Amino acid sequence: MTMSNNIVLGENQYGKAEVRVVKVTRDTDRHHIEDLNVTSQLRGDFQAAHLEGDNGHVVATDTQKNTVYAFAREGVGSPESFLLRLADHFTGEFDWVTGGRWEAEAYSWDRIQAHGSEHNHSFVRNGQEVRTAVVVRDGATTHVVSGLKDLTVLKTTESGFVGFPRDKYTTLQETTDRILATDVSARWRYNTNLDVAATDFNKSYEDIKALLLEGFTENYSHALQQTLFDMGKKVLEAHSEVAEIKFSMPNKHHFLVDLSPFGLDNPNEVFYAADRPYGLIEATVQRENTAAAPVAWSGIAGFC
Repeated sequence: MTMSNNIVLGENQYGKAEVRVVKVTRDTDRHHIEDLNVTSQLRGDFQAAHLEGDNGHVVATDTQKNTVYAFAREGVGSPESFLLRLADHFTGEFDWVTGGRWEAEAYSWDRIQAHGSEHNHSFVRNGQEVRTAVVVRDGATTHVVSGLKDLTVLKTTESGFVGFPRDKYTTLQETTDRILATDVSARWRYNTNLDVAATDFNKSYEDIKALLLEGFTENYSHALQQTLFDMGKKVLEAHSEVAEIKFSMPNKHHFLVDLSPFGLDNPNEVFYAADRPYGLIEATVQRENTAAAPVAWSGIAGFC
């Protein structure tokens, strides 16, 4: 094949990344916090900006930032609904914006317990996990991908690893009783025919998180791969509105410490936690015959 010397513009997008916005609702003495990190990226007819230096279609990234703040003034709700509002605005306000990608991380705050009750306006950061959301608008099609990351889980038994192939480089010993630990990163894509106006994304998120945690506890784990699939299957069986769920999960190894040099036994009680290197397990759990949606996942790193 002859290589062409005709240079053209390929796929492109632009916007404002990581807009930190904290919304405090003060309509009563009991305040509420919504804490987001929002990214806005627009797609459409921006060829003239790249090829001619003509900014007539370039909605300034500063304008995108200000829009995030202005929309937060009216309330956030769920991260998904907030991003959908941004998508509607930018594709409706500017004819040449045909789509885009809007992403958010949401951080949770718990009320501080003071004198036996929850304080009205003092909070402590909840460090259990980070909630994620992505909205991709591609012409008339909207994809919503919810998720979480940094959800660290561990179980002290009911896990093993045996039956793996061995060669001259294999030193790992088989075990039928080990610690299984991982940081769960999961993203689930909703069906494109989802009625977003009637969907309670906050409730769905809490339920899916609970199912993931419950799924981790269930069954004997012959490998992290098996546990991952069981977790995803549990979500899909309970939520028909979810088309697929993707995982990226490191195997956080815990190795038994040899205490024999000190004249001590170690009946599976003292371990050292190795932070690296680590096994990294990634997989998609989906309904049979689910249509692929690569545009929904474009830009989401670490998920196969």
